[in-house]
Amino acid sequence: MANYTVFHNPNWHASKNALAVAEELGKEVEVILYMKEPPTAETLQRIADGLDGPVEDLVRKDSQFKKLELNEDDYIGDSSAVVELLSQKKALIQRPILVHGDLSKDKKIVACVGRPKEKIYEFFGQDG
Repeated sequence: MANYTVFHNPNWHASKNALAVAEELGKEVEVILYMKEPPTAETLQRIADGLDGPVEDLVRKDSQFKKLELNEDDYIGDSSAVVELLSQKKALIQRPILVHGDLSKDKKIVACVGRPKEKIYEFFGQDG
């Protein structure tokens, strides 16, 4: 079983970068196509709890976010609001999300948004 998970959208360059870096570094990853298999609210909460960075970074603030007339300030530091939003609007999940650890267990995980590309190298390099 892979020790890393990548929540991936194959239509986006940033997401493809995560898989390319993992391959380059010889890291085995489980790939979850989150648009086809969206994470549950429980999984999103675990990711938020283990996130290296502000929880609001999990939310894409793109044209769809603006079209929905959402306010960025409503999600700053509020993991419950972020999880609720992303549970309902999977297209607003920032990509890629990288996870180190087993999502199927209750053990602590570490997660990050894989942007910029240098952050992906940092993340996969954490266990040498």
